[in-house]
Amino acid sequence: MEVKSAYIHIPFCVRICTYCDFNKYFIQNQPVDQYLDCLIEEMEQSDVRQLETVFVGGGTPTALNYDQLKKLLVAITRIFKIKGEFSFEANPDELTIEKVQLLKDFGVNRLSMGVQTFNPELLEILGRTHKTEDIYQSVAKARQVGIPSISLDLMYHLPHQTIEDFKDSLEKALALDIDHISSYGLILEPKTKFYNMYRKGQLKVPNEDVGEEMYEYLLERMEQSDMHQYEISNFGKDGHESEHNKVYWKNEGYYGFGAGASGYVNGERYNNVNPVNHYIKKIQNKERPILDSTFPTLSEQMEEEMFLGLRMNQGVNKSRFQQKFNTSIDDIFGTVINDLIERELIIEQEGYISMTERGKVIGNVVFESFLLNV
Repeated sequence: MEVKSAYIHIPFCVRICTYCDFNKYFIQNQPVDQYLDCLIEEMEQSDVRQLETVFVGGGTPTALNYDQLKKLLVAITRIFKIKGEFSFEANPDELTIEKVQLLKDFGVNRLSMGVQTFNPELLEILGRTHKTEDIYQSVAKARQVGIPSISLDLMYHLPHQTIEDFKDSLEKALALDIDHISSYGLILEPKTKFYNMYRKGQLKVPNEDVGEEMYEYLLERMEQSDMHQYEISNFGKDGHESEHNKVYWKNEGYYGFGAGASGYVNGERYNNVNPVNHYIKKIQNKERPILDSTFPTLSEQMEEEMFLGLRMNQGVNKSRFQQKFNTSIDDIFGTVINDLIERELIIEQEGYISMTERGKVIGNVVFESFLLNV
C-alpha cells in the first residue's frame, strides 16, 4: 500500500465547544512548544517524504501563535514535499492577516473554516469564540492574500435551531462565493458538554424529522448552486473537492501524526495516545506514540470499502472492488445490494453502486446493512 496522504493533529483550542468530541485541550498552560517539537520528531521518523495531500486539523491549528504556526509550517514543508492539496483548519476569529499570509507563503492552498452557523445565539450555544462578522472578515482576508480554495463548515439539527435559521446560514455562506461547503447534522457524542446536558434533560434538540427536513433542503438548495455534491455532507465547485477527505472515503492509506491522530498504513489502522503529556513522554522515550492498532480482516476491509465508498455520490466502483479483493462485489454482498435496490435506497449503474437521494437521507441504515454480512 503506497501512502500519499497525512493528517497532522494540533489538539489545542482557545475554548472548548459544547458539541466537540475530538481530542482537544484548552491551550492555556499547555506545553505547546514541547508538543510541536515531539510532533516534528514523529513526522521526521516516518518513512514518507512525498505526499499528495496534507490536512492539518484539531483542535484548532490557528490557536497557535504566529511563531508556533511558523515553526510548524517550516517543519512540515522541510520534511515533506507536498505535490497537491495542503489544507488547514481555522477558526474565523483567529485568522489575522499575518497568519493567513504565513499559511499562503508556506504553500497552504485550502482553508477549512469552522463557521457552523451565522446565528449569533446559536454560536454562543455551541461555545464558539467567533462572531458572525468574523466569518466575513476571515473570508475577505483569505481572498485578499490569495488562498486558492476556501471551505466553510455548517451544522444543522442544532438545539433551538429552526429550519429558517439553517436556511439563513446556508444563504449567507453561498453569498460569500466560497469554493466548498461541508454540512453536518449534530451528533450528541459521549464526553461532550451537549451529551451530558441532554442526559440531564437540560438540552432540547429538534426531532429527527426536522433534521431530515434540513438535510433535504440542503440537497435541494445546493443543487441550484454552482457547487455539486460529491459526498453525503460535502459540496464543491469544480476543482475544489477535498482530495484529502476522498482518501478516507476511498479506503486508502494515510499517516496520522500527533496526539489522538489515527492512521492507516500497510494494512494497520492505528490511533495515537490522546493526552498531550502521554504523547510527549512516548516520543521523548523514543517509543511509537500509539494507543492501539488493528489489522482489519479481509471481511472488515470489504465492509469498510462499502460503507465508506457509499458516502460518495459516485459510490463504490465494482471493478475496483474486484481488483482490490480478487472477488466480485455481488458474490459477497449480492443479497444486501438487491434488497437495498428494491427498497430504492441504492442504485447500480455504469459499474458503480451508489445511494439514491432517499438513501442519503437515511444513510446509516444503508451503511449498517453492509456490516456483519460477510
